[in-house]
Amino acid sequence: MHAVINDIVSSTEKRVQNLNTKTERSSAKKRSSNKRDIVAAIKEKKLQGKVAVISEVKPASPGKKLRDINPEDAAMIASEMEKAGAVAISVLTEPEFFHGSTDNLISVRKKISLPVLRKDFIIDEIQFNEIESDLILLIAGILGDKLGKMTDMAISKGFEPLVEVHNENELKNALETKTRIIGINNRDLSNLGIDLATTLQLIPLVKDFDRINGQEHTIISESGMHTIDDVKMVVKAGADAVLVGTSIIKSGEIYAKTKELVDALDD
Repeated sequence: MHAVINDIVSSTEKRVQNLNTKTERSSAKKRSSNKRDIVAAIKEKKLQGKVAVISEVKPASPGKKLRDINPEDAAMIASEMEKAGAVAISVLTEPEFFHGSTDNLISVRKKISLPVLRKDFIIDEIQFNEIESDLILLIAGILGDKLGKMTDMAISKGFEPLVEVHNENELKNALETKTRIIGINNRDLSNLGIDLATTLQLIPLVKDFDRINGQEHTIISESGMHTIDDVKMVVKAGADAVLVGTSIIKSGEIYAKTKELVDALDD
């Protein structure tokens, strides 16, 4: 694991300790029953011949600030993404390295009708009690042996887990859980390099597993997609959706860039 990832996990552990003093571990906030179904939304978008783009409200990557985003900004950005045809919105809530916030997520979910993903480093069950979202990210490489338990708990709390993998071993662990959604992150956690070949290598393994076991996982390709050609490549390989943050935020043209990726299959 890269030193930066270890630093983020350490920072998250401190956040969890603070949560333990503020949040009831045994009783979650009462969750509403209006969870927005991303799997159905992705299927509908594909039937329209469009790319199912999960656009991300992303203030920063580790060591690289993109822009300041407060809750009002987050709602405005998400609204532009929704108008452009995004299938869902991902919101960074990790505060130290990604400059995200739970307030941004609350603001976004109030503003739009799309499913909202909480993008963070979830390492402890108490974080499920922190805030309401439709989906929650669970990173296989971070959770290790806890992945199955955390996936079950996320489902029991009313979240749709998006289980993120980076390699074949993590994928095998993910496919043993009850998740409906597999996120293939093209970023290597050992060196932080990005290679879209990761998606191309892992998709056939998911397809084979589903065929043999009579299952149907939704596959999302994450990280490293900047152009129409990038998106076309992973969709052609079998990705059901793409998650894009940096290139949309950096463009400064939230609506136009999101729409360009949504319409990538038009020509």
